[in-house]
Amino acid sequence: MRGLSKSKYTTFCQCPKALWLKTYKPEAEVIDENRQAILERGNEVGDLAMGLFGDYVEVTTLLPNGKLDLSTMIDKTAREMIKGTNVICEASFSYQGNYCAVDLLKKTDTGWSIYEVKSISSDERKKVEKYYPDIAYQKWVLTQCGVNVTGAYLVCLNSNYVREETLDLTGLFAVIDVSSSIENEYDLVPERVEKARKILDSEAEPDIDLSENCKKPFDCGFWNYCTRNLPQPNVFDLYGVGFPFNKKHELYHIGDITFDDLKDRSLGKICNMQIESALTGKSFIDLKNIKAFLDNLSYPLYFLDFETMQMAIPEFQGTSPFQQIPFQYSLHIKESETASCQHKEFLAASDGSDPRRSLAEQLCKDIPKDVCTLAYHKSTEYNIINKLAEDFPDLANHLLNISNNIKDLFVPFQKGYYYVAAMGGSFSIKSVLPALFPNDQSLNYHNLDVRVQKGTEAMTVFPKIKNMRPKEAAAAREALLRYCELDTWAMVKVLERLYEKVMG
Repeated sequence: MRGLSKSKYTTFCQCPKALWLKTYKPEAEVIDENRQAILERGNEVGDLAMGLFGDYVEVTTLLPNGKLDLSTMIDKTAREMIKGTNVICEASFSYQGNYCAVDLLKKTDTGWSIYEVKSISSDERKKVEKYYPDIAYQKWVLTQCGVNVTGAYLVCLNSNYVREETLDLTGLFAVIDVSSSIENEYDLVPERVEKARKILDSEAEPDIDLSENCKKPFDCGFWNYCTRNLPQPNVFDLYGVGFPFNKKHELYHIGDITFDDLKDRSLGKICNMQIESALTGKSFIDLKNIKAFLDNLSYPLYFLDFETMQMAIPEFQGTSPFQQIPFQYSLHIKESETASCQHKEFLAASDGSDPRRSLAEQLCKDIPKDVCTLAYHKSTEYNIINKLAEDFPDLANHLLNISNNIKDLFVPFQKGYYYVAAMGGSFSIKSVLPALFPNDQSLNYHNLDVRVQKGTEAMTVFPKIKNMRPKEAAAAREALLRYCELDTWAMVKVLERLYEKVMG
C-alpha cells in the first residue's frame, strides 16, 4: 500500500485523477518555468520563515540518494517534543501510512500549534482558502498521533511591509489564524484519506472528466494530457477576457466543444470573430477605428518595453513583497513615420544591487518630456514609471510626464479592430507578431537564445546572473538584451503594418 503525504492529499482534493497521474504517469506533467519559479520561491520563503519565532530546531534529514529520511525525521521530531523545544521545523509525523511534515510546529501552554508557510501575499485572501485542506490534513495526522493541536495558522507575506535597511521577519510575515476556518475541511479528512489511498493503490486510470479545478486557482500540469483528444481548436481556446474558464467549462459539458458547435452562439464580439475567422479564414480589419487610433499618435514615437523581477522577499530598501522591480528596458525611436529607427537600451548591473535609481535616471535621459511613448499593454509600463516617480521624488516630474503620454498599441487588437485567424484568440505581442509576419524569421522569438524567449524567463534569469561564471553571465546578459530589443522592434513592425492597412 502506497503512503499518503500532505502534498498527495491536497492533489487528491484538487483532482483525484491528478494524484493518479503523478503516481503512474509523472512524465505527462508539464512544469513550465513559471511554475518552477513558484516552487523555488516557496523554498526560499519557507527557509526564511523558520526564524519567525526565534530559535528553532530543523529535523530535515536526507538519505544518501538525496531523498528525505522520513523515519529519522519522525524520530527526531518525537525527541524534540519530549525535550520541549519551542519551535520544530519540518516536524514529521506518520499515522498508518499517512505522513506529513509541519513547516513550523510551535509549543503552547497546553499543546502544539501548526504554522503552514506559503509564498503568497496577505492581500490574496481568496487564495487562503486553497490551503485549508492542507492544514486540516496536518491537524488530522497529528491528532491521530496523539498530539494536542491547539491552533492552526497560515503564514504568508505581508503585502503592506516595506523593507528598511535590514529585513524584519515579524513585519515581513503575516500570520492568519485559520483554526476555526478549517473545521469543515477537518471533518472531511478521514473519508478523503480512504479514497485517496484507493486511488494510489489502483493501476486503473480514474475516469474523471475536466472540471473547474483544471485551471485557476489550481493550475494543473496535466492539462495537455487530459485535453489531448479534444478537437482543435475548441471551446477552451476562446479568448478569455470576458469569457472565463467556468463559462467555457459549462459549454463543454453540454457538448458545445468545437468551433462549429459554437458558431451560432452569442459569445461576445471577440469570441465570435475568433470562431468565424477560424472556420472561414476571414480577417477582420476595421480601418476606420484603426485610423482613429493612429491619428491619436504623434511623432517622434518612443517604443518602450520593461523587463522586471518580482521578488517574494524584498531585497532592496523601500520595496515590498512581490513588487515589480524594473531592471531593463528597450527603446526604439522613430522621428517620423518614414524615418529609420534608433535603438537605445538599458540593463542594470548584475551585482545584486538595486537597479531602480540607475534605470530611472537613464530613462529620463533617453525619453524627453512631452513626447508620445508607445507600449504594448501599457498598464505595466505606466505602473512601473509611476512607482519610480514615487520612489524618487527628484525625478518625479519627468517620469510622470512620460507615463502621462503613454499610448497603448494593444488597443487595436484588444478591441477587435484587427483580427486574423492565426492570432488564435490571443492578443499578446507574441501571438500578434507571427500572425502578421508569419514568414519573417527575424521576428521569431523562438530564434532567440534559448535562455530568454519569454518574459517569465527574463524575470528568473536576471537575478541569477550574479552567481554565474563570467562567460555564462555575459551570455545571459546578451540574451536579455536581444529579447527585450525584439519586444520593441516587434511593436515598430506591428505599427507599420497598421499604417500599411490604412494607407491601402
